[in-house]
Amino acid sequence: MSSLGSWGGGASGAGGFAGAGLNGTDAAASLIDSSDGPNPSRSSSRAEPWPISKLNSAIKGHIEKLGYLWVEGELAKVSGGNGRLFAELRDLQIENVVSVHAWNLGGLEAGLQQGDRVVALIKPEFWPKNGKLTMSVQEMRKVGLGDLLERIHRLRLQMAAEGLTQVKQPLPFLPNCIGLITGKDSDAEKDVLQNARLRWPEVNFKVVNTLVQGEKAAPQIIAAIKQLDADPEVDVIIVARGGGAFGDLLVFSDEGVVRAAAATTKPIVSAIGHENDNPVLDDVADLRASTPTDAAKRVVPDVVDERRKLGEALARIERNIQAFVSGQESFVEQLRSRPVLANPYAFIEILSEDVSRASQSLRERFAVLLDRESLTLEHLKTQVRSLSPQQTLDRGYSVVRTPDGKLIIDEAKVKSGQKLSIRLAKGEIGATAD
Repeated sequence: MSSLGSWGGGASGAGGFAGAGLNGTDAAASLIDSSDGPNPSRSSSRAEPWPISKLNSAIKGHIEKLGYLWVEGELAKVSGGNGRLFAELRDLQIENVVSVHAWNLGGLEAGLQQGDRVVALIKPEFWPKNGKLTMSVQEMRKVGLGDLLERIHRLRLQMAAEGLTQVKQPLPFLPNCIGLITGKDSDAEKDVLQNARLRWPEVNFKVVNTLVQGEKAAPQIIAAIKQLDADPEVDVIIVARGGGAFGDLLVFSDEGVVRAAAATTKPIVSAIGHENDNPVLDDVADLRASTPTDAAKRVVPDVVDERRKLGEALARIERNIQAFVSGQESFVEQLRSRPVLANPYAFIEILSEDVSRASQSLRERFAVLLDRESLTLEHLKTQVRSLSPQQTLDRGYSVVRTPDGKLIIDEAKVKSGQKLSIRLAKGEIGATAD
């Protein structure tokens, strides 16, 4: 598993030959370019080809430079006896295999079996005589529980540091379609399907069956997650397994699986069903369910419970409406019982009487004012008349003026023979001064 990594930097070096399963001819192709190719070898040519012994000697020299290497893989095809071991080591990620042997079992951990995950100290050896590449095992032991736990802990811290464990997507209330990743015909699959359909019979599933343990499970689970995440009909994804031993759950702490789950655009539910040792998938999932059954209950609403809630909501709405209507009816009755609503014109009549009284008072006061002002006006007219020049003329006086209208009040200013105009009470006459 990529999350658990490989032991030491030398493992990748061994993979160059061991993983490819090179024999002498293949190694030659990788070490010596054809003289007819674009990069001809400086040490051999068509005119001066190498003998096979020299070729194998060169291959042996290159391989011996690798020295001893620590590698990690799955033990397969174990056989042997009489103090010998023949087996294969399979890569944990891709289909690469290398054959190994041990002539002395003293450096091997007791009780090794096919399928064990092991680390081994090997020495690549090339035999020029028959052109065979072999891997001699010096030490081999199972990957310890403490080692695995340490790697899982480091991965868990790395996921947290990258922020992949903090952001959680909400689950849809009623998913139209649920993607389910689980083992074929497993109890986990049956639990999820049965419990989900008991809660909501119309629920739809798209099930992708994969391996759920072992070294080949991780690529299948990753592919299933990507497939369901890309499906536009799927609203939520459940990864389910019905528990198991710690070693059986290692695939759910695989870095590739964990990152694929963290990268989904749709909510993902981890339902591994192992309370004591939760895998890293639980940390990055949007929801961790304790069991596949719990996942079904938390992803799909219960139709019976929803109907009950709907009934209770409808009853509350009806009660609230009835209470509101009753309150409004009481309010209307209170309004109707008020005098203003018993006789809507009463306040108008009261105000009308006030207006009439005010109008009568205004008319009376205005009449008194007119009478008083009429007397004042007559008195002023009398005063004006008594001061009028015409009244003076009527008493026998006259007004003497020059022809241009200037008033004469001093005889010294009148010259003899000067024309004068005399205004009388009635009419006007001309005169000449003596």
